[in-house]
Amino acid sequence: MSSALIAELSLILGLVVDFVIRVIAIIVVPRNRRPTSATAWLLAIFFIPYLGVLFFLLIGSYKLPKARRLKQEEINRFIRESTEGMDRVRPEGPWPEWLDSVVELNRSLGAMPLVGGNAAQLIEDYQGSLDAMVAAIDEARRYVHVEFYILSFDRTTARFFDALEAAARRGVTVRLLLDHIAAVRSVGHRKTVRRLDELGIDWHYMLPVQPLRGKYQRPDLRNHRKVLIVDGEVGFTGSQNVIDRSYNKRGNLRRGLKWSELMARFEGPIVAGLDAIFITDWYSETDVLLSREAHVPDEIPGGGQLDCQVVPSGPGFRGENNLKLFLALLYYAEERIVITSPYFVPDDAMLLAITTAVARGVQVELFVSEIGDQALVYHAQCSYYEALLNTGVRIWLYKKPYVLHSKHFTIDDDVAVIGTSNMDMRSFQLNMEVSVLVRGRDFVASMREVEEDYRRDSRELTIEEWSARPLWRTILDNLARLTSALQ
Repeated sequence: MSSALIAELSLILGLVVDFVIRVIAIIVVPRNRRPTSATAWLLAIFFIPYLGVLFFLLIGSYKLPKARRLKQEEINRFIRESTEGMDRVRPEGPWPEWLDSVVELNRSLGAMPLVGGNAAQLIEDYQGSLDAMVAAIDEARRYVHVEFYILSFDRTTARFFDALEAAARRGVTVRLLLDHIAAVRSVGHRKTVRRLDELGIDWHYMLPVQPLRGKYQRPDLRNHRKVLIVDGEVGFTGSQNVIDRSYNKRGNLRRGLKWSELMARFEGPIVAGLDAIFITDWYSETDVLLSREAHVPDEIPGGGQLDCQVVPSGPGFRGENNLKLFLALLYYAEERIVITSPYFVPDDAMLLAITTAVARGVQVELFVSEIGDQALVYHAQCSYYEALLNTGVRIWLYKKPYVLHSKHFTIDDDVAVIGTSNMDMRSFQLNMEVSVLVRGRDFVASMREVEEDYRRDSRELTIEEWSARPLWRTILDNLARLTSALQ
């Protein structure tokens, strides 16, 4: 066979394969996927067929393996059965008429009830939150449950690790979970692993990507939760990881970047809900279903005035729990919405909800960082500023070199949400997150004080300033926006 004929047959074969890939992509890619996401993937596959297909096979499915999803359904049944009757709240005080339907939505999605009789404290200081967690661990008598996306042993966090070690020596049961990929990517990971092994505790990776050990799922499906529970009596959650506020990265140190966070310390029945999140993830990683260790009071404590509901979300659930909660609250808001998110890349539904709120006469403010630590996400975020500013959203840029990493928002004077979830498509679909819905005017007032602190450390972005940005920024922002849909 001549070389010319071989070349001709190879060309024909290549064209046939290329055609088949495109046809299969049109059938497979759009299935159960948002049109924007499907379009982005199809464009990638059509323009760079082989590379596009390879990336789609690696990260195209946002679902966890079937076995893990079945575990999530099993644990949801366990939570629902074990929390039956807990959803009792104080009837007095202002109660928005619409809140019942939001609570029922969360209950049906994530199995967690709304519980009353809680107290909460917001901790804005980075070192202060670490100190508060260490103090709680030092008081532990029975158990400590630790779950963080990033947990790194360094000079800032050494006392946290020391407290865990001391607790274990006192006979306290200490269990610890940390995300595998995030841990491996963190500076000083080997040193952290050695220190964890020295503590004398039971620790495991979350969502490990270890194909040689039979453990594999889409590499960027991550457990982004941050939870600490002590004796079922005190619980922490919020935006902060257990690591130095520079994340110990050379680039961050060179730029002088420092993370600003917000954590919440809870007491009361809601701590059992946070502990249920840990129990869920512990079961997923170890196949061990812990007995319900947290004590849930039969009567609502007199000292706590807050009604709280834990809302878990992630690819283990059938729906996008956090997105549905956020959308419901945005549409119910009557006076004011204040959003704080380090990575704000809304989908069409959220963007419409926000702009509709402004059109209804609701005052909407957005706090984001002036600079970004993740270039692609930062530029995708910037691509939404013009549409938001044109509709009347006030955008506050938290001044560099600080990265505002807090994740929370408030609705009117009644309801707040704090947790680990960003307002972007990664948190809505790919990450396992936890949010806490809090009903209580005192808590919202405390959140307003935090927002005022942000305002003092920010500058307001105007439409005039944004319209004057160079053309290359517009092009870069729009290209980044397209890539954000590849999910």
